[in-house]
Amino acid sequence: MVDQEKNHKLAMNTSRANIFMNVLLSLSKLAVGFLAHSQAMINDGINNASDVIGSVIVTVGVSVAAKDSDSNHQYGHERLECVASILVSGIVMALGVGLFVEGLGKIFRGTYKNLPTPGMEAVYAAIASIIIKEIMFLYTRRAARKTNSSALMASAWDSQSDVLATIGGLIGIVGSRMGIPVADSIAAIVISMFIFKVGLDIFNDGMYKMVDHACPEDEVKRIRKVIEEQQGVLSVDVLQTRMFGSRAFVDVEISAEGTQTLIQAHGIAERVHYAIEKNFPQVKHCMVHVNPAKTASSGKK
Repeated sequence: MVDQEKNHKLAMNTSRANIFMNVLLSLSKLAVGFLAHSQAMINDGINNASDVIGSVIVTVGVSVAAKDSDSNHQYGHERLECVASILVSGIVMALGVGLFVEGLGKIFRGTYKNLPTPGMEAVYAAIASIIIKEIMFLYTRRAARKTNSSALMASAWDSQSDVLATIGGLIGIVGSRMGIPVADSIAAIVISMFIFKVGLDIFNDGMYKMVDHACPEDEVKRIRKVIEEQQGVLSVDVLQTRMFGSRAFVDVEISAEGTQTLIQAHGIAERVHYAIEKNFPQVKHCMVHVNPAKTASSGKK
């Protein structure tokens, strides 16, 4: 429980930091874009404004997912975190489509020829943004891995897609200053495809965790090993796992000496139950059923 509270606090602090940084980046890029006459920087600022919405969605998703079970949601709210990551994936994919359409439109219409030459301030701002966003990506990804949060991981990859988008903007700005304004549109088209792929990966991950799929095979093997190590367990008859958002449920049937009393069998089940939940913090609940062994007394005592 302590680990879950620490993870929730880390996830919330990370989400709030992302909101603050995205607001700061958006306002800074819009200001620099207008002062330096850079449409690419203005577009990037608008993109960061949409990231604020994504960060708010993640914050709400993480907060709601951590709520205790209630009469209407007796198994908890963890799946709502997957919903948050799916919503963020929509924002990322929309950004990819938008950049693709905008870049293609500029080439067909020839509007890139009429854009003013941006000032060096836009170059400096783009480089600073790339560095900051990459730091945000690494920080958020680390927090997502530590908390096993799909919503935070979606936010991390959203930051990485912003790095790609800003690189495209930087290419366009430098290209315009070198007398090759079409570079902006070409870069936008290429990078938009990478961004859309990032959004699609986030969507697939969110959907994957929405259904009752089993835990990874190596994790199931480690769970089985812990069960077999418990005193009184003769064998593991059935072991089933299912993901529930970022958490997991475990159902296990074990064999124990059939001549034991109910209290003794219950003690074995409790040892297995607490061993699983202690060694695997991501396990929300472990249900243990004890079967009487079909053979004569043998195994662990």
